[in-house]
Amino acid sequence: MLLQGKTFIISGGGSGLGAATARVFAEAGAHVVIFDIREDLGVATATATAGRFFRVDVTSEEDVKNAVAQAAMTNGELHGVVNCAGVAMVAKVLGKHGPHPLDAFTRAIEVNLIGTFNVIRWVAATVAQGPRNGDGERGVIINTASVAAFEGQIGQAAYAASKGGIVGMTLPIARELAVLGIRVVTIAPGIFDTPMLGQLSESVRQSLGAQVPFPSRLGQPREYGMLARHIVENSMINGEVIRLDGAIRMAPR
Repeated sequence: MLLQGKTFIISGGGSGLGAATARVFAEAGAHVVIFDIREDLGVATATATAGRFFRVDVTSEEDVKNAVAQAAMTNGELHGVVNCAGVAMVAKVLGKHGPHPLDAFTRAIEVNLIGTFNVIRWVAATVAQGPRNGDGERGVIINTASVAAFEGQIGQAAYAASKGGIVGMTLPIARELAVLGIRVVTIAPGIFDTPMLGQLSESVRQSLGAQVPFPSRLGQPREYGMLARHIVENSMINGEVIRLDGAIRMAPR
C-alpha cells in the first residue's frame, strides 16, 4: 500500500516516535491525523505535517470512537493507524517503600495495552468498511511494543507486562483481520532518543547508547518512522513483531 493520498492516524503523535512517524508519513504524501492527550504537542505536530489533531485519551471509549469517526472524514476514508501512545513505568515489585503500587501497574496496562487495543478495534471497524486495493488490501495497523517485552529489566514488571501483551495479541488479531484485508504488525524498539530519555543526563544517555552493539548510539525516532513506512508499503509483512534495536539484548539492570 502506497502512502500517497492515504489517511493514517498516529496515536501519541505529539512527540517522540509518533511525531517522527507523522512527519515521515506526511513526506510520503499521507494525510496524518494526530491523537494525543497533550494538546500543545499534538497541535504542533499537526501544523508541521498539514494534518489534523484530536485530543484523545486512548483509554476512553468515547474519545477514541468519536475521533476515529472524524479522522475517517479527513479524506473520505481511513487506511490505518500507528499506535505510539504509551507511558513508562519504573517500580520494583518489592521496593524501599513496600510492594509495587497496584495503581501504577494498572495504569501501565490501561494505557499501553488496553489503550492500544481500544484504538485497534475502532480503527479496524472503520477501515473494514473501505474499498480494497489491487492487492485486496484495505489497511494497516502498526503497534509499538518494546524490547522490554522480551528482556524486561528489574523495575520494569508493569511496563514489560504491558508491552508483552501487545506482542501477544499481534498474531491473533492479524489472523482475524486477514480476511478483511487488514494487516497487523508490531514494532519493538530498543533504546530510542525520545522525551522519555530526555530527562536523563547526557553521560547516562551516552552510556545507554554504548550498550547497543551496532550502531552504538541511541535510536533516532525517524528510524522508527521509516520502518513504519516500509511496513505499510510492503504487503507481505503481517502478523510479525519486528525488533528495531541495533541487536541489543537488555541486561537485568
